[in-house]
Amino acid sequence: MFEKFASVFRIEELRKRIFYTLMILVVYRIGGHIPTPGIDGSILTAALSGNTIFGLLDLFAGGAFAKATIFALGIMPYISASIMMQLMGAVVPYLQRLQREGEEGRRKITQYTRYLTVMIASMQAWATAIFLTSININGVSAVFMDHISFIPLTVLTFTCGCILIMWLGEKITENGIGNGISLIIFIGIIARFPEAIVEEIQLMYYGVRPIWLEIAMVVMMVLVIAAVILVTRAQRKIPVQYPKKIVGRKVFGGTSTHLPLSVNSAGVIPIIFAQSIMFLPATVAQLFPETDWIQNMVGVWLAPGSGVYSLVYGLIIVFFAFFYTAIVFNPMEIADNMRRNGGYIPGIRPGRNTSEYIERILTRITLPGAIFFAAIAVLPWLLISRANVNFFFGGTSVLIVVGVALDTLQQIESHLMMRHYEGFMKKGKIRGRSM
Repeated sequence: MFEKFASVFRIEELRKRIFYTLMILVVYRIGGHIPTPGIDGSILTAALSGNTIFGLLDLFAGGAFAKATIFALGIMPYISASIMMQLMGAVVPYLQRLQREGEEGRRKITQYTRYLTVMIASMQAWATAIFLTSININGVSAVFMDHISFIPLTVLTFTCGCILIMWLGEKITENGIGNGISLIIFIGIIARFPEAIVEEIQLMYYGVRPIWLEIAMVVMMVLVIAAVILVTRAQRKIPVQYPKKIVGRKVFGGTSTHLPLSVNSAGVIPIIFAQSIMFLPATVAQLFPETDWIQNMVGVWLAPGSGVYSLVYGLIIVFFAFFYTAIVFNPMEIADNMRRNGGYIPGIRPGRNTSEYIERILTRITLPGAIFFAAIAVLPWLLISRANVNFFFGGTSVLIVVGVALDTLQQIESHLMMRHYEGFMKKGKIRGRSM
């Protein structure tokens, strides 16, 4: 194992990508500690403690929301913009044409997503600024600036912070290793891990929480992580035959291979997308801090752990699992490529029949996978709400951490295998000479 880790740093390109990614993540964490002018952080933290909605939002922002730092909005506005663009891409003809134009079309869609991110971030920043002005404890306001000056300054600060996070994420994707946006959420969750461990130890030490509950929680996390890894790595292999071709005196083809269909083709994207949508009611509620029925609806009916929240959250995860799988995996394109190369699935006619067969298999394996991830994301909230467990131990955070870690590890392994090094997920010795 140590040899495999050492081989990562022998490859110059991979070494540069890893250090570049770490550098960007350090910049992100530094920005998460730069306070926004005009806010008393101690009053804000005290006011938000115990609020499950904002506690979950703070988890995705890496603790920046509770401190009202320049990165308080996190990356969620960009994710919301991406969701809207992908949904519109399925119904708007112009966006559909851009998707078929290849790299140039994707570049334009990315640019539109950035513009939409700025709009959404500005709206969320405005709503958050209004919400901050309404917070006070014992007559002491969390905002000690004049509200007329505070609101535009905060909107500008939060919006620019979100744009910077978006830029950092894109730079990781281009020049680093892994998906930049997912890694930013990942590092924000991981940054809370030491604090969460210390809190749990203190609760156990002072007798607030029994030791058997802590042991049960650790066992549950281990089982959940093992199950997530198992399902994430699970594949349905469809056999594919390629006939022999004789060109002159040489024989080509005649091979038997398989088409791997992943149970979780969408990765952690459905979880992140679903959570972004579930933050929308809390954002709207910030615009109406003195409207009791809106606050009650968000604080009771749509609070994490409630029945309505769990049902809606689970259904959105299942929907995005199918939606994103349909985007990244095109059965008709796969069938056409197989037919052009002379390949076929035994017992299935090439062309449309092959496409329908692949789509049917993909639907059958995606559904149980989506339900599994929805259950993992929802069920731990029962433990959180009943036993007052730290947010870090929720199913959503565990799914994201494990999913992003596996995806990043898989990309590192791809770099190793291309240069004849043994990957992390296979046994054996390093092949070839060192680089």
